[in-house]
Amino acid sequence: MNIYVGNLPYGVTEDDLRSAFSQFGQVDSANIITDKFSGRSKGFGFVDMPSDSDGREAIEAMNDKDFKGRTIKVNEARPREERPARREQRY
Repeated sequence: MNIYVGNLPYGVTEDDLRSAFSQFGQVDSANIITDKFSGRSKGFGFVDMPSDSDGREAIEAMNDKDFKGRTIKVNEARPREERPARREQRY
C-alpha cells in the first residue's frame, strides 16, 4: 500500500519516516519529495508498505497526529494525475 504523508516538518528525513511507520509493519520504502532545484523538502512524502492491513493501521494511527512538531496528514496515496506537458517559454 502506498501511503501519502503530508505537512511534514522540513527537517524530517526518510529514515525518520521509515522508523515512524515501521512500528506498524514492514516498510518497503520511504521517500520525501524535494524541490529539484534547491533540494529542499516540499513537506510531503510517501511510505510504501507491502501489507494493506498494516498500511491501514498506520494511516489510522498516524493521521492528524503530532510528528516532530507538526500535525501530519496521512492517507492512502492516489495515483498521480496526468498533467499536460509544460510548454517551453521562448523569448
